[in-house]
Amino acid sequence: MSGASMVGDSSSWSTALVKISPYTFSAVGIAIAIGVSVLGAAWGIYITGSSLIGAAIKAPRITSKNLISVIFCEAVAIYGVIVAIILQTKLESVPASQINAPESLRAGYAIFASGIIVGFANLVCGLCVGIIGSSCALSDAQNSSLFVKILVIEIFGSALGLFGVIVGIIMSAQASWPSKSV
Repeated sequence: MSGASMVGDSSSWSTALVKISPYTFSAVGIAIAIGVSVLGAAWGIYITGSSLIGAAIKAPRITSKNLISVIFCEAVAIYGVIVAIILQTKLESVPASQINAPESLRAGYAIFASGIIVGFANLVCGLCVGIIGSSCALSDAQNSSLFVKILVIEIFGSALGLFGVIVGIIMSAQASWPSKSV
């Protein structure tokens, strides 16, 4: 097989991406939105929880008060679930003749991009809230007057996940599938 025949249009990345069903891109985007968001929440809970348990040895009073940090981390997973449900409602049936139409591809790519943005924004948000929650637990064990001050910072960190959700919803608004009338 000659090298010239492999360079043609049939083997290019653009052709391969166009031949993949837009429903596949949509499904992967939805899976990334929920999966990576849950990963971010779990990672944040791991970071916060380990510091909380360690600091509670010195100051048991911090345990119930600092559970708010774990709740903030769990909210990150809920953001991913909400966006996955919203993206799932964007899917529509398309006739086989229009599955690779530009409008179908744009809708599939929009849902895919929305899922990636939400998933990775929530991953970073979960890490941010987990690290701040860890700092909150450790500093609260040393000085209880610092709890509310650090909690305010944690709320700002949690807003990063909401920004990702908002951008994801705006991007998914671009997902319009072709009409069924052909």
